[in-house]
Amino acid sequence: MYELFASAFVTLFVVIDPPGCAPIFAGLVADAEPARQRALAIRASIAAFLILLLFALFGERLLAALHIELYAFRIAGGIMLFVIALEMVFERRTQRREQRAEKVRATPDIDDVAIFPVAMPMLAGPGAIASIMLLMARADGMAASLAVLGALAAVMAVTLATLMAAAPLMRVFGSQVESVATRLLGVLLAALAAQFVIDGLKGAFGI
Repeated sequence: MYELFASAFVTLFVVIDPPGCAPIFAGLVADAEPARQRALAIRASIAAFLILLLFALFGERLLAALHIELYAFRIAGGIMLFVIALEMVFERRTQRREQRAEKVRATPDIDDVAIFPVAMPMLAGPGAIASIMLLMARADGMAASLAVLGALAAVMAVTLATLMAAAPLMRVFGSQVESVATRLLGVLLAALAAQFVIDGLKGAFGI
């Protein structure tokens, strides 16, 4: 179970990418009081956790209702995660997040960024949703499922801590360290995505 927990934790951590979200969140809440910043971080993390938990518990039933084979979803999810990995390596994902954040900042009527764009799609985006569904599909038995859900809770706890410390961390480390970390995580995600595709192909062709 420890190996499954570790694998799920690494996968979700890489996909959600708290180090990459931290500077964008810091920019979104730069004008808010520290107490307001902490409240927004808590709301965003809880909302993202609930969204991902919903797909973790009922995602497989959704696939069944749509008559989608699990193997097909693994292949499609792996390809999608691989694309995300490429965007992380070449920093296109960070640029897109920053552009979305700029649009929100430019809209004076929007003062609560906890749900959009932080909780979704920054934290609980398509990649994270696909990842948690794939991990739950691979979990065999109640203990394995709890290990995956425990990894999700742990990643969201780390994400919450990262968002709450976003502003101080940016002052200490700067954008260069965040850029290097994002690229390294992208390489790791590419390998994990390839494994998802391999597992899907093996299952589909009975290898």
